Amino acid sequence: MVETATADSAEGRLPRKFERETADLVFNEENNIDDMFLTFGVSGEEYGLGIAFVTEIVGMQRVMQVPDVPKFIKGVINLRGKVIPVMDVRCRFEMPEKPYTERTVIIVLDVDSVPIGLVVDNVSDVLEIPPSQIDPAPKFNSTRTHESLIRGLGKSGERVAVLLDIRKLVGEGIGDVAESGPVQ
Repeated sequence: MVETATADSAEGRLPRKFERETADLVFNEENNIDDMFLTFGVSGEEYGLGIAFVTEIVGMQRVMQVPDVPKFIKGVINLRGKVIPVMDVRCRFEMPEKPYTERTVIIVLDVDSVPIGLVVDNVSDVLEIPPSQIDPAPKFNSTRTHESLIRGLGKSGERVAVLLDIRKLVGEGIGDVAESGPVQ
């Protein structure tokens, strides 16, 4: 289940409209959590990730920089006493950086018991997309050696969202930050 939260500071607060909309999300026995995707925007495109990974959504807040990490790892946040590494999805996709706005949020995930925050331009909806409505990821002739971050293209009505393979998205670069553990 998605838990919405606000940061302790005024700058970390989610817009009231979003708080009201997400408060109405209810999952019942008719919903299959494996078919539920949180959709979000980056650079005007809609992406989605499995809702089962999402622990909460928080407003943008101060990110403490950490040296010697990939460019897309912006640093760490202290969320109620828990240090969470933060990845900027725009940078991960090698898109030009842009200033954060009042709609910029951090989606906090739990990936194999490792917390990670994703900075995205905005959060859209939770969509139910059954497997029959997911087309395979397109195959492009690419010089890149890593596997595609795209799980598939999910269709819901007239909308199409690029569904991401969250383990591949956060796998590169996050291990060193997450595994470093507490400072002695």
